[in-house]
Amino acid sequence: MIQKSCLQFVPIFGILFLISNAFSNDQKSPVSFVKDIVPILTKADCNTGACHAKAGNGQRGFELSLLGFEPMEDYEHIVKEARGRRVFPPAPEQSLIVLKAANIVPHGGGVKLEPGSENYNTLVRWISEGLIYENEGESTLTALDVEPKRLSMKINTAQQLKVYARFSDGSSRDITDMALYEPNDTAMAETGEHGLVKTHNLPGNVAVMIRYSGLVAVSNISIPLGAPVENVPPSKNFIDDFVFTNLKAIGVPPSPVCDDETFIRRVSLDIAGKIPDGEETAAFVADTSPDKRDKAIDKLLSSSEYADYFANKWSALLKNQRQSNADITANFAFHSWIRDSLLANVPYDQMVRQILGATGTIVANPPVAWYKRVKEPIQQQEDIAQLFLGVRMQCAQCHHHPFERWSQDDYYSMAAFFSQVGRKPTAIAGEDLIFHKRGIAQLENKKNGEKVKPAALGSPPIDISPDDDPRLKLADWMSDESNPFFAKALVNRYWKHFFKRGLIEPEDDIRDTNPATNPELLEALAQEFIESKFDLKAIVKTITQSHTYQLDSQPNEHNAVDRQNYSHFYPKRMQAEVLLDSVDKLADSTTSFANLPSGTRAISLPDNSYNTASPFLKVFGRPDAASVCECERVQASSLAQSLHLMNSPDVKSKLTARTGRAARLSKDDVTEEDAINEIYLDAFSRKPTDEEYSIAKDHILKPRTDSAGKPLPPQVAKKQGYEDLIWAIINTKEFLYNH
Repeated sequence: MIQKSCLQFVPIFGILFLISNAFSNDQKSPVSFVKDIVPILTKADCNTGACHAKAGNGQRGFELSLLGFEPMEDYEHIVKEARGRRVFPPAPEQSLIVLKAANIVPHGGGVKLEPGSENYNTLVRWISEGLIYENEGESTLTALDVEPKRLSMKINTAQQLKVYARFSDGSSRDITDMALYEPNDTAMAETGEHGLVKTHNLPGNVAVMIRYSGLVAVSNISIPLGAPVENVPPSKNFIDDFVFTNLKAIGVPPSPVCDDETFIRRVSLDIAGKIPDGEETAAFVADTSPDKRDKAIDKLLSSSEYADYFANKWSALLKNQRQSNADITANFAFHSWIRDSLLANVPYDQMVRQILGATGTIVANPPVAWYKRVKEPIQQQEDIAQLFLGVRMQCAQCHHHPFERWSQDDYYSMAAFFSQVGRKPTAIAGEDLIFHKRGIAQLENKKNGEKVKPAALGSPPIDISPDDDPRLKLADWMSDESNPFFAKALVNRYWKHFFKRGLIEPEDDIRDTNPATNPELLEALAQEFIESKFDLKAIVKTITQSHTYQLDSQPNEHNAVDRQNYSHFYPKRMQAEVLLDSVDKLADSTTSFANLPSGTRAISLPDNSYNTASPFLKVFGRPDAASVCECERVQASSLAQSLHLMNSPDVKSKLTARTGRAARLSKDDVTEEDAINEIYLDAFSRKPTDEEYSIAKDHILKPRTDSAGKPLPPQVAKKQGYEDLIWAIINTKEFLYNH
């Protein structure tokens, strides 16, 4: 019997054809739109964002839901829309949807279904059987199984995956040819249309996401290099245990631990955002105590520079953005609160709680400034989810998340925690008083118009008393030890800060279909963070004390290709603010910033407004604090950056200043040996090699003439020599990069 068909839309002369056709196929279950046709549309890319699921009205008047998450809507678009012109049951092969898919009638997307193929025949059969939406008592898809779920593959080899759909009636179906495949690192592996995985020449761990009819599965693949792993540094803590165990498993030998000069420069840049003074470096190198590296870490964590540097990071992520002069008070107050909290080592969960539950005015309670910039509940929940949970919810506002389990109800249920945030204008223009509005916390799902209660991700809705602030209930859930996101999001974000790449990339996209390269390490870090009562300094100390962090950046003959297993330290370019401060320090100059005391460092700037006034910060990619994504900060090198360092009047004026380092070192009471050693120690935290010293000294003592060809006085000529040396150094990769 044909169930839930669309016979009422079929001309009378086609009824007998449909009945006879249906009985001729009584050996097979009638084709179901939900169970059979939607997967075909997805496999053919018809319902992707680039095709008929494009935001707005789809493509060329034909609209489908993204990846088939709304099958009833898709069914109505195909069967009922435009007087049913897309389907023609009396002659199914002549249906417009068939002719377009086969490109028999010109189709902008080209051939999607080859005539005579299994998917083509299934589509034709569905039309001939009466356009059934779903069969009575039809089983539903409950899970996807992939085989193998975990496997090890050698470099440059291939492996076929098999995927099975499991249904509610206990049946299963091989859907290998119908599923979609996507590796999370295309540099390591690629996938064919039918599930054939091919590895490339990079060792490590890669995950292949398999998607079918709204569900996803993951196949985790280890790609060993197979080199002998010997002379592994001893483990300093559990980080080394997990990293070195993984390196042994994949056959990637680690580099040795770096020398003292490299360590003190690296850790100073990463914790305090500064290059250590030459005197600091010399004293550290001369220290013979076995725990001197741990002591150096403790000293940096207790310094004001640590608070300045990480306040700079969090201020941008929390959108402390100045849009007009009226924002100055809020910007300064919020930045100062962040800095003071970090300096006092306020537990991370308490800082987040103070932001989420902020009430009052900015002057009395600076975290209120976050609500000044982020005003709507949906934007508030999107930012909170991405920043503090590592979950990107934006897609779920309009449709089911394509890579995760989050639906529109999940989206609006999270936003409902912010539905009772009230605002009252104050005497200060542009400043509102934030308060909790008494009432029932709920929010309308814009898709279906239904009211939803607050619900944390993966949790059932909760009833909240009108007198209770829903935001504090959200904060309670976030800091709960069982929360699967909160601690992981922070430790992964900080891991990326110190290692250039997160255990999960991007660092704020934590989901089952984007697994960590070392899942056990991520779990251990998160648990350590929870057990420390969310101590930010403690997690920084744990990371930087590890020998994994202290490995040399120079690769050995085997691990140069490694990009995700931390077999050696991955060099990273200094951030814009750190680089500007470092140039100032080496040139012995300062940069002036409006409304700030003379000598203020770039890492201490309270908001984004200084980017416009400083070409240096703009060129080197200081973020504008417009989003909660770390990707806003530009870390890639560019021609503009090179030209700025080589030719800009800004840099030149720093080098040639009368009170600068070059002028001071050119005086008669300073020997060339002392001067060159000083420059190299302050720039690289090391003394020059014999060759470097010889070249530098010869250049400094070289006679020079003015524009008219007359010899310059010795001190003037020497000053120019030092200017050239400092200029050359700041243009080297060794200076520009933390290594």
